[in-house]
Amino acid sequence: MVQRADINNVLSEIRNLRSQMMQNQRIDQDQSVRGRVDGPRSVQETKEVPSFNDMLGKAVNGVNEVQSQANELRTAYEMGDPNVDITRVMIAAQKSTVSFEALTQVRNRVVRAYEDIMNMPI
Repeated sequence: MVQRADINNVLSEIRNLRSQMMQNQRIDQDQSVRGRVDGPRSVQETKEVPSFNDMLGKAVNGVNEVQSQANELRTAYEMGDPNVDITRVMIAAQKSTVSFEALTQVRNRVVRAYEDIMNMPI
């Protein structure tokens, strides 16, 4: 069976990236306030941040995998598989629904942000 990405994992990754960005922003502001630069950061402190496209692609693929798993469990239950019980099917269906709704909300916010940026005067 294929490992499935859970929407909670995706959301926690987004929160972690947001907190890292906020920390980097605070560090940059502190350095500009002090008027000095401490020199180049060491290689260990530099972390490669995935692009927005990669993160969004992973989220969409994760939702797709959760939905596929729910459909597979539903089909197995309907076919009479003794290893699949109704609780697993219902939980998978709810995870699928919640993950899709979360992705839809993210999409709506991205579209709204894009529209706000496009409507800004230059």
